[in-house]
Amino acid sequence: MSLNATEAAAPRKRGAHTVRTVMGLGAVALAAVDLVLKAFAEALLSNGATSDLGLINFRLLYNPGVAFSLGADLPSWVVVVVTGLIIAALTFYAVSSAPAMGRISRAGATLLLGGALGNFIERLDGRGVVDYLHTGWFATFNLADVFVTAGVVLYALGTLRAVPSRDGD
Repeated sequence: MSLNATEAAAPRKRGAHTVRTVMGLGAVALAAVDLVLKAFAEALLSNGATSDLGLINFRLLYNPGVAFSLGADLPSWVVVVVTGLIIAALTFYAVSSAPAMGRISRAGATLLLGGALGNFIERLDGRGVVDYLHTGWFATFNLADVFVTAGVVLYALGTLRAVPSRDGD
């Protein structure tokens, strides 16, 4: 008994759907964790309090711009629209290419999308993104920023790992 092309493709489509669903749910879960921690930081640090943990301090700041406060002087709606368009494009690319990605790249894309979504949701009220992790030698940041950075690194590593060698292998 042989399968026709449609029947043979059905398991692959279900597998692709599962991969996309897991990536989407993972990104939403990461964004939720980020947003809960931002709310917690606001509740604890809104009176100007700080907490010194040695290498890192907790200090509340609002960043109306994007990375390193770039665009902080722009109207908040411009930052929201531009970041929303970038996130929509990243999401489309990541979701459409997810089935072809390796696990490391998918994990990276999930982290990237989760962090981007967390920061985007924070931007919607016009106050900017809540930053609370302060080192004294680097810009103040939040967990979503960690997700985005780690996601980009993992995605790049996964992509480089997947590139076939050209030395006769």
